[in-house]
Amino acid sequence: MHRLLNQHSPLAAGTTVLALLRHGKTLWNEEGRIQGRQDSPLSPAGIKQVQEWARFLRHYEVDHIIASDLGRVRETVSLLQKDLDKVSIEWNPALREQSWGRWEGKTFAELNTTEGKELAAQIRAGWDFCPPAGENRREVLERALPVIHAAIRHWPGKRVLIVCHEGIIKSLIYHLTKRAFLPEERKLLHKRELHLLHGTGNALCIGALNILQTMKKRSEQRS
Repeated sequence: MHRLLNQHSPLAAGTTVLALLRHGKTLWNEEGRIQGRQDSPLSPAGIKQVQEWARFLRHYEVDHIIASDLGRVRETVSLLQKDLDKVSIEWNPALREQSWGRWEGKTFAELNTTEGKELAAQIRAGWDFCPPAGENRREVLERALPVIHAAIRHWPGKRVLIVCHEGIIKSLIYHLTKRAFLPEERKLLHKRELHLLHGTGNALCIGALNILQTMKKRSEQRS
């Protein structure tokens, strides 16, 4: 499915390809801290990771970038832009990470110790998972989905890179695959991977999931 990003592979009339990518690894990610609307800079490993993505993506077609306006995404996009020359960018606060309210800045180990029962109950809530003073996953989907449909309308026949957060990506893809957001479901998405959606008009479909490593291996085999 990497052909969807290949400029030499024509798209069906009016089809928009949307490539979903999470920001690079941050210092809080490495500490296991919940970020939500709070922020943390990319770690040295995260910077290296994004630089590798950029070197890879320059071989494919990206016509426009729509991104969360949080700092860790801005840093990620800035690194990507060094290899994606002259790509227009739209910063959209509707793509911010799910608000985790008063759980932001804490680790799951800390929450298990201090609020274990509440955490367990929320995990079993699926789409209604809502951290205290935060937002639930349905609310995340309700603000993210219109951004995707707007991109389909505004960029027909183009390839759009969406740089955002795990909560946004999961909500979009779990919605399309009709998942319940429950822990017993088989793992669908790998961390910091590239996922493709495509849409025409009001239709939105999965293109391919977890393709970054597959595309990288194919590229290495050709070189």
